[in-house]
Amino acid sequence: MPTLQKTLVTTLIAGALLTPFATQAQSKTRKLPFVQQEWSKDYRPFRIAGNLYYVGTYDLACYLIATPKGHILINTGLEESVPLIRKHVQALGFKFEDIKILLATHAHYDHVAGIAAIKKATGAKFMIQEKDAKAMADGGASDYALGGHGATFEPVQPDQLLKNGEIIKLGTMQVKLLHHPGHTPGASSFLLTVRDEKRTYKVLIANMPSILDETKLSGMPGYPEVGKDYAKTLASMQNEQFDIWLSSHASQFSLHEKHKPTDPYRPEAFFDKAGYDKSLAGLKKRYDEKLKQK
Repeated sequence: MPTLQKTLVTTLIAGALLTPFATQAQSKTRKLPFVQQEWSKDYRPFRIAGNLYYVGTYDLACYLIATPKGHILINTGLEESVPLIRKHVQALGFKFEDIKILLATHAHYDHVAGIAAIKKATGAKFMIQEKDAKAMADGGASDYALGGHGATFEPVQPDQLLKNGEIIKLGTMQVKLLHHPGHTPGASSFLLTVRDEKRTYKVLIANMPSILDETKLSGMPGYPEVGKDYAKTLASMQNEQFDIWLSSHASQFSLHEKHKPTDPYRPEAFFDKAGYDKSLAGLKKRYDEKLKQK
């Protein structure tokens, strides 16, 4: 197996823990570099905490924030997963067409390939951190790590570009963007507060800063500051405060250990600061090892 292919199988896209299964796949009009089986496997949607719901697949995490003024969807998974996301939203008792805002943790096809289709179906406004706007507009062709494969998703022109610390509002709901670059120039986490009948929960949807083997921290064509960005992100993420943390991949925050499809509503299952700290420590170790490489 070629070095690049092997690396992508084991670390693509955001450092998820992958099984040996990886294949090339056709996503309607374009060929994707690799698709992991768990990315499209169905998973029963559920309420995480307050008005925050999981509507993604077995491993590609998608989050619905439901409000009386409409809904916010964070990440979409693969293009062929759009009907599944629609089904999940409806199964929870919400209207898919009421999605008003589309967000994404970063511009890689396993998290944004469904943006174009959902935007067309709902008329939702798509917002992304400004440094990932170019990759979204060219379907990922300009991505510093995966751009060699050409466009990997249908290009989408963002409706609004976001900066670090910017607040996305829908009704009384507020979502804060935290710019955590490295994995992509515009990679971002989201911080929000949700409420249920008992209490409030501060939630961090974290974009974990994994590093592909091919990434040279001294600089990459099209992303010369990648090493410095990773360093800043790792330092910044250590200081985040939250009750619940989630991520772009279910495997990154051990969803399947914390929640089974038949489990009742239990936000406390996602109280896991120790798990977050351990994950960041592992990523920092990898960063340090990469620094030693020439």
